Amino acid sequence: MKSTTYNTDWAAEKAKIRAFFDEYYVESEDGNSKVFPYRDQVFELSRREKQAIIVDIDHIKDSDSADALELAEAILSNTKRYEALFKDTISDMIQDYLGGKLPPVVDALDAYMFQRLHMDKTESAANDEVSLKDQRKKYPPQLLQRFEVYFTTEDASSQTCVRDIKATEIGHLVTMKGVVIRATEMKPCVEVMTYTCDTCAAEVYQPVKGMQYTPPLNCINKECVEAKANGRLHAQLRGSKFVKFQELKIQELSEQVPVGSIPRTMTVYVYGEMTRRCNTGNVVQVSGVFLPILQSGFRPTGGLVADTYLEAHYIHNLDDNPSFAGVQSEELAILRRKGDNYEALAASIAPEIFGHTDVKKCLLMALVGGNDNTSNGMKIRGCINVLMMGDPGVAKSQLLGYINRLAPRSQYTTGRGSSGVGLTAAVMKDPVTGEMSLEGGALVLADGGICCIDEFDKMMDHDRTAIHEVMEQQTISIAKAGIMTTLNARTAIIAAANPAYGRYNPQRSIEQNVDLPAALLSRFDLILLMQDKADRENDKTLAEHITYVHQHGRHPNREKKDLISLETLREYISLCKTYTPTVDPALRERIVEAYVEMRRDARFSSDPTFVSPRMILGIVRMATARAKLRLSKVVDESDVEEALRLMQFAKDSLRPEQTRIEKRLAPVDAAFSVLRELYHSNNEPIALNNAIQRCARKGISETALQKCLDQYTANGVLVMDRQNIVFAMN
Repeated sequence: MKSTTYNTDWAAEKAKIRAFFDEYYVESEDGNSKVFPYRDQVFELSRREKQAIIVDIDHIKDSDSADALELAEAILSNTKRYEALFKDTISDMIQDYLGGKLPPVVDALDAYMFQRLHMDKTESAANDEVSLKDQRKKYPPQLLQRFEVYFTTEDASSQTCVRDIKATEIGHLVTMKGVVIRATEMKPCVEVMTYTCDTCAAEVYQPVKGMQYTPPLNCINKECVEAKANGRLHAQLRGSKFVKFQELKIQELSEQVPVGSIPRTMTVYVYGEMTRRCNTGNVVQVSGVFLPILQSGFRPTGGLVADTYLEAHYIHNLDDNPSFAGVQSEELAILRRKGDNYEALAASIAPEIFGHTDVKKCLLMALVGGNDNTSNGMKIRGCINVLMMGDPGVAKSQLLGYINRLAPRSQYTTGRGSSGVGLTAAVMKDPVTGEMSLEGGALVLADGGICCIDEFDKMMDHDRTAIHEVMEQQTISIAKAGIMTTLNARTAIIAAANPAYGRYNPQRSIEQNVDLPAALLSRFDLILLMQDKADRENDKTLAEHITYVHQHGRHPNREKKDLISLETLREYISLCKTYTPTVDPALRERIVEAYVEMRRDARFSSDPTFVSPRMILGIVRMATARAKLRLSKVVDESDVEEALRLMQFAKDSLRPEQTRIEKRLAPVDAAFSVLRELYHSNNEPIALNNAIQRCARKGISETALQKCLDQYTANGVLVMDRQNIVFAMN
């Protein structure tokens, strides 16, 4: 970025700014005329119809001026100085528009300044040697400028993340994205303080920079000082200028945090019309000036280290614009043309993890979610909550970690390492105002996204109760330290839990296996049991898959599917969430029929699963999510059938097959049982090679088979005839 020279001609810079305001134009909608947006905005400022003007630096670059690029670079590298130049230029333009008239009166400060300017105008009219322009110089510019100037840019070179801002960015305009973790209440901040002397009635103005100031005690007017009257100054709040102030703390997004690192935060000071543009938990894009905090007072902090903050110029609340924007990748465009990518999307979720196809489909639907329906003050949640429980070592935590990396907005936490306050919201004492303020927890920060909770069963009971309201009402109600409010927590919870007794016991109920209350379990749309079952063929394939991933660092892709990259998958999910499909009235009967059938089966069944009225809403959410994945605006019959299939899959997973418990045989006896099965199946001599192969399938080694042959041949039960085995007695 171009550095600013020390011999800058500031008058020439003001001329460039004036030329930009006067000459920049855009074509009208009909294309028959020119529209001068900045000149029109300055005219509105002169009439007090607007309080702020936002200057897009990209417009300066696009202007026809030869010095446009140089001016834009100078603004980016010396923003505070050029903000003052823009204000001075706009003040001159306002005086030209008013044509010698006094500005209109809108508030008390306008009336105060109108009276002072009117007196100055009368005095200048009586005294030809004193002009009105000279009279205005005795007032601080901040007192006369009843407007604000903000800069914004979409230039990629000025966009960065919190951890990449260095000391070289001091004074520069930077743009960053983050999630708001704390937002204070709006407070008045003094910009110019006005005092009146009790002896000579002179007015003294004190411009204030920073968060602290020391008010003067004695009058500094020349007449009062020469007379040694020691006049005392008294604050005149009516003639002082206050601006709206709010402090934010933003935290970098999860995808910006390197693995194993702690998220960085940045303090943001917001003034004027930019206040109250976001709340705790919103994802924002902030453009502002990176500045050090000035220490003031009797004992300023010493040392070479200074705290820093971002003075906001423009805040874009990304949650207010849920529409999918931005340049689409070529791979995403191909997926959009295909339409139905359901199977490919499911296969692309954690491809390094073997199997669990239906589990991945359930997680995919949770990432997309259903529709949030709000009518007549009643809200029906659209987020899909999923609980994965099962034996240790079945990749529950690995799936959670992948979902956390995949989701456009997510928070990851563990049960034992999380408290109820850390999940919901904490009441903190604001360091600026001294008042109590709220700092959002994991569920608030994940608003509009996913909250992954590992080791869910190990949470304390009083901490777990904080999740109940979030999982159904999607809000967090706070009544602490005099603060009574409700925060949005529209997040889908994906939790992983281990059975209470190490492994899942099919003889016990779900509540006993997971040690979770039924009121909490009923809030999960899908409860998936992932068991570690011993199966030779499956275990062999799993072992080959794991060793291949360990050796090559990637999945083997045995089925030769065209997998989707993580970035494209994230873009596709963001695109799917912009759709709001509606349910065809003809499908309502099918949903009602399926629900009634589930209730009837649950009534006459003794299995550990249960069906609550919340399940019918879960079916609608699942079908809606399936339609979103097809990029469809209408839910069709295939979506409902797939939702019912996954619901049944989740119920069946909680009813594991009752495997027959057999007494484990010795290897020699097991080999003899194999020989008996082979002999009785054909009633003819057994080929030795066939016996070796059958024993290998049963996990019996060739050594054990040879011991079996030696032992039973010696006993006269078996007879070896070359390469055949003959039973001597049946």
